[in-house]
Amino acid sequence: MVETLQCRRILTSLLALYILFSINVQTVMAGTQFYDWEVRYAYKSPDCYKKLGMTINGESPGPTIYAQQGDTVVVKLTNSMTTENVAVHWHGIRQHETPWYDGTEGVTQCAIMPGDTFNYTFVVDRSGTYLYHAHYGLQITAGLYGFIIVSVPNGFSEPFVYDYDGSIILKDLYHSSTYEQATNLSFKANSWIGEPQSLLINGRGRFNCSASEVNSGVCNATNPECSPYFLTVVPEKTYRLRIGSLTSLSALSFEIEDHNMTVVEADGSFVEPFVTKNLYINSGETYSVLVKADQNSSRNYWITTNVVSREPSTPTGLAIFNYNPNYHYKFPPTEPTTGPLWNDTDSQLDQSQAIKAHHDFVQAPPPISDRVIVLLNTQNLINGYPHWSANNRSLTFDQNPPPDTYDIENYDIYDVSENKNAISSNAIYRIGFNTTVDIILQNANTMKANHSETHPWHMHGHEFWILGYGSGKFDKVHDTKSYNFINPIMRNTVPLYPYGWTALRFRADNPGVWLFHCHIEFHFYMGMGIVFEAGVEKVGTLPTSIMGCGKTKDMIRP
Repeated sequence: MVETLQCRRILTSLLALYILFSINVQTVMAGTQFYDWEVRYAYKSPDCYKKLGMTINGESPGPTIYAQQGDTVVVKLTNSMTTENVAVHWHGIRQHETPWYDGTEGVTQCAIMPGDTFNYTFVVDRSGTYLYHAHYGLQITAGLYGFIIVSVPNGFSEPFVYDYDGSIILKDLYHSSTYEQATNLSFKANSWIGEPQSLLINGRGRFNCSASEVNSGVCNATNPECSPYFLTVVPEKTYRLRIGSLTSLSALSFEIEDHNMTVVEADGSFVEPFVTKNLYINSGETYSVLVKADQNSSRNYWITTNVVSREPSTPTGLAIFNYNPNYHYKFPPTEPTTGPLWNDTDSQLDQSQAIKAHHDFVQAPPPISDRVIVLLNTQNLINGYPHWSANNRSLTFDQNPPPDTYDIENYDIYDVSENKNAISSNAIYRIGFNTTVDIILQNANTMKANHSETHPWHMHGHEFWILGYGSGKFDKVHDTKSYNFINPIMRNTVPLYPYGWTALRFRADNPGVWLFHCHIEFHFYMGMGIVFEAGVEKVGTLPTSIMGCGKTKDMIRP
């Protein structure tokens, strides 16, 4: 989506003085965390293969934002790229009273143009583990992403104990540029971008360089940038590892060799603890796990991540669980773990169903909903061009009202989609403020025989209760009886498994215009998402810096 000249004029107008003044006031107040970021391209070798990557202050992943619940976070972001716009979404931050800082270009703000500076200012109203990432084009793939870690307020105790707090962010890496990927995805023939070349753990991976790449200087296995990440631990101590994924395509399995993990947090919500050997994690999800360093401390252990849900061709991502500083950069004596079977959907579903709200922190969902929206997840062609869609509508530009459901009675979710000329739409779901809405995500076959994909769906501005999962076509009479009203977890991202359904409930209590979309970057780029609004008349006066484009402006009525 291309900004208008009006947007650029506004962003560079005298109104910037107003923003600067407000930030100067906030920086002297207690509880304000200020970050000064410069976004630019730089040559990086995260998996030994040299390529242009998008960085924040020269880093990818970018710097972690640390704050305490209730703090105001101010990010002064300067776009130093010469030919590319940028916008950043604060993933999991609900943006109460600041929907214009959600960071979704074309929905809530104009993108930040080359040479311009934009100031994001928002309150982190809830403790937990969150993410930030680009929300313009395919810029997550280019490397613009990182963590937001919000600590609990003073005097509050979490329902688990640990000695040290660490974080691990997972990513898949492509050697092609985002321009090449976008071009391929936009062809009528749809030259699919394929599987990633590497998996990164805290921005580091390992690609097997060919002789020609070594000789040309493109790939250098001795480059310290691609040496494995080492997590050095103290024997018998317990570590809280905050694990997040911002992959562009891949669902992952995460393991620490010979160590159990106890899951205690998911997307900022405390979890009734359960133990697992491997953690399944989709793009957009975050978890906290407790790991005790209780194994033989005379050696190191592998930390591994592997692709699941798609037949993998990408090598295992590797890091080191390091017991002794003297062993630094010493590889474990064993072969890396290869993870579970990639197509073992049942075990992935089992983990999802095991995630319940901690018994001391259950927030009961409203007992009934005011509206039910069923979203069929499909692949389609629009005038010969491939798209992903919900209810046969692909998110582009259209002012027709969107449908709340699809032809449930006649649609065969196991059949190859016949939607040869689906409809493009950016029509907004208008939802009554403070009403309760159920969303049923229904998966189906794609345009390829015997093929259905996992889709992690992320909601902006809200959290939702996960009421249930199931296989096959959702039955509104039978399947609603299995809903979990006792201890459903509240999250901002949820997986939809092949040929299955996922049921959500949320309260539309945050005024604004919000995206709800598949968090696989390539699927969202190809239209897999919707926009909904609730209570926009309550938003109040918009900061003029975001005017000139965006759905929030369009929805405000005099």
